[in-house]
Amino acid sequence: MLQFQIIPVTPFQQNCTLFWCDETKQAAVVDPGGDAQLIIDAIKQQGLTLVKVLLTHAHIDHAGATKAIAEHFNVPIEGPHKEDKFWIDLIPEQITRFGFADAELFEPTRWLTQGDTVSFGNVELEVYFCPGHTPGHVVFFHRASKLAQVGDVLFKGSIGRTDFPRGDHPTLIKSIRENLFPLGDDVKFIPGHGPMGTFGEERRTNPFVGDMAV
Repeated sequence: MLQFQIIPVTPFQQNCTLFWCDETKQAAVVDPGGDAQLIIDAIKQQGLTLVKVLLTHAHIDHAGATKAIAEHFNVPIEGPHKEDKFWIDLIPEQITRFGFADAELFEPTRWLTQGDTVSFGNVELEVYFCPGHTPGHVVFFHRASKLAQVGDVLFKGSIGRTDFPRGDHPTLIKSIRENLFPLGDDVKFIPGHGPMGTFGEERRTNPFVGDMAV
């Protein structure tokens, strides 16, 4: 069965998520944006074996500690979609702009796209390509638990920004309505920032992408 722990990191309080299989204790960390030691300590406290780093997208508050975590545990990096490569290449510029002194450039071991899966232990996550916030954003979905890690695509009562380079508002709306909402109203989601929600609640109440906004 899938277990998870949300670890807020960086001054942006980004929801780094530690996923693990409770049968094998193998784990994956999603979006290690910073505060690498905090993430390392959480993995040790849970008694887990980290086997991979997963990325929804390559903004620095989600990806800043990727290299540090991957090298510390000697594990591969999976994600995001290759369209976010330019954001990875811009990490030095992002460091200057946002002051993430410990962030480093990295190279994903595997780019992800729609229909891919990632696994650790007995857990398999489905990959959904959801561009708009960034052109290479992906979402991870665990069907058995009806749980999604959506990065900065969707928030409780809001949606991701599209004013960054290569962001696109209509594309983001399409990603949410056509790729995420069909997964079911009862799906719980972990956003990149802030509290968890459900797709059904967002369909009913979200002023940007809910049914009333159509």
